[in-house]
Amino acid sequence: MIIIDGKEIASKVKEEISEEVNKIKAKGGKIPHLAAILVGNDGASQTYVNSKVKSCEQVGFKSTLIKFEESISENELIAEIQKLNNSTEIDGYIVQLPLPKHIDEEKVNMTVSPAKDVDGFHPVNVGRMSLGLPAFVSATPAGIMELLIRYNIETSGKHCVVLGRSNIVGRPVSILMSQKGKNANSTVTVCHSGTKNLKEICSSADILIVAIGKPEFVTADMVKTGAVVIDVGIHRIEAPETKSGFKLKGDVKFDEVAEKCSYITPVPGGVGPMTIVSLLKNTLISAKGEVKF
Repeated sequence: MIIIDGKEIASKVKEEISEEVNKIKAKGGKIPHLAAILVGNDGASQTYVNSKVKSCEQVGFKSTLIKFEESISENELIAEIQKLNNSTEIDGYIVQLPLPKHIDEEKVNMTVSPAKDVDGFHPVNVGRMSLGLPAFVSATPAGIMELLIRYNIETSGKHCVVLGRSNIVGRPVSILMSQKGKNANSTVTVCHSGTKNLKEICSSADILIVAIGKPEFVTADMVKTGAVVIDVGIHRIEAPETKSGFKLKGDVKFDEVAEKCSYITPVPGGVGPMTIVSLLKNTLISAKGEVKF
């Protein structure tokens, strides 16, 4: 069993991005610039955005954090997004979710220019990705694909079961895994809350990608011996015996499932670090003008 080290791969990708940025600087080119919009004072969102800003510094990007009070109106937020759409300085930006209840997240996502949508949430990017055209791919699915590539995990002809059908992870990664190409070409089954015989389907998977949002949902009896297991979930579970008072758990019961796997991602330290570097890669692609709209 091999534990897939997302931290190590993310570090390597950052080094590669940094080298590209240095080449751009040496030629006097424009330095990639990533912006983030944060509304309100959600602690988890603040931590996540701060890590993005830090990552930008590590690879030599410019970064801008734009903070608004939770009371900002939907129209005011959309006006600020339009400013970023029209800015020649900003190459890509993200609107950190969740947003306050009085703001329509779908309306906000539709306002983001597809050309600066480094989160890959806009329907134009989702559609282009589905057709195999150049696009900004949603960061977590892109990170998963990067891990499979970097660990030389065979995907062609394999049965891939995706547990979860969200527009952020489950649906896009199922499309990516089924596309033609050396690093995909799998036969994909998407499972969800309405799926019958879930245990049997999961047990048939050569590659099991779990993004169901339930802590330790996948147990050893749901996994085939020798399977590759990618755990996307992350949950803060109370643990009074620890110094912090909590532990981070995934959607997979790691201790018992790991023994059956050929490869498995841990939580934390697996898929999570790859999400941020995928944002960086998308920003670099945008700055270089490699995706045309």
